[in-house]
Amino acid sequence: MGKKYIVQLDRENCIGAAACVAVQPDQWKIVDDGKVDFLNSKPHEKLKSWFEKEIDESELAKFKDAAEVCPVNVIHIIEKDTGKKII
Repeated sequence: MGKKYIVQLDRENCIGAAACVAVQPDQWKIVDDGKVDFLNSKPHEKLKSWFEKEIDESELAKFKDAAEVCPVNVIHIIEKDTGKKII
């Protein structure tokens, strides 16, 4: 079984640049308030306005692309088992 990762979005600090939408339109969507929604994610247990989703290794490259193009670095990726921050 491959590694699992947690992708997180700090939506409050999103500026709506939509770079993530451009590289991964099946996961991110600009909505009425000008910020992105992280599709099929759930609210973070403790952090207000943060959303997260568990992914596996097969999805990692595309999510890394989305995180790396974000001009304000509000997309984070963490190894689930170790808690190590990837991005």
